[in-house]
Amino acid sequence: MKNMKKYLLLPAIALAFVSCSDDDVPVANDVTLEFNNTFKGQTIVLGDATSAEATTNTSVEDQVHHFSELKYVISNIILVKEDGTEIPYNVNDLDEGAIVIDQSKEETLEYVLNDIPTDDYTQIIFGLGVRSDLNTLDEVSNPEFYAEAGANDTQMHWEWGTGYRFTKIEGFYDTDNKTLSFHSGSTVEGTVDDESSYIPGFDAYREITLDLPSMAKVGEHSPKIVIEADFDALLSGKTNTILLDDKNATPSVHTSVSMSKYVDNIGGDGTNDVTGMFSISKVEN
Repeated sequence: MKNMKKYLLLPAIALAFVSCSDDDVPVANDVTLEFNNTFKGQTIVLGDATSAEATTNTSVEDQVHHFSELKYVISNIILVKEDGTEIPYNVNDLDEGAIVIDQSKEETLEYVLNDIPTDDYTQIIFGLGVRSDLNTLDEVSNPEFYAEAGANDTQMHWEWGTGYRFTKIEGFYDTDNKTLSFHSGSTVEGTVDDESSYIPGFDAYREITLDLPSMAKVGEHSPKIVIEADFDALLSGKTNTILLDDKNATPSVHTSVSMSKYVDNIGGDGTNDVTGMFSISKVEN
């Protein structure tokens, strides 16, 4: 009788294996990107010149600074499978594939990628800024992103109308709280107000490539990838050490050459540094 009980259990066990087969795994699921903006690991709190709550940072040149505004554009997102296959996410559509990260708006610090194919992912690639072929302030093709970037409380349109701001930082430095204002974006050269004369100038777009510390398993799971942006790199980057003064602390005085130093610090130089200020804190499956 005992043997009969053992044999009767076998079909039940087999059925359990069938019910947990790959047929139950969805063909796609969401992936959430969470952005944590920090100074050396401490999440940034914004504040005005005399704020006691604002997070302060000290550069390698011993300059104390803090931010009152912090915004940047993320676009051209690509997830890379374990076998090296790249899965681009709406890379030609700013409305569906780009976001303005704004430290003052908590809802912008998480960005959900929908319908990512089921697989294991080991790397993420994304752009800091907007690719040159999309960086045209095209309201017709990308009305939602155009409106989001151009809103009065966002102000990510480049002043002369040739493209988007990629980064917008306002703040203060030194003990007397002098103005710190850094705006990055690709530039053009030519005659003012004569668009027919414009030619590309400095390209501020940077492609960031980050290895995941553990695989993002998409399918049964809807993983979260936590990305840290350490703005200590703005002045104390891997590429350049910057000392703020009256010649480089605001857009009205810094040139494209000095702007490029900030850009290489936070976005990498694209050759020796493809991570810039970014790293992956963790992957939550």
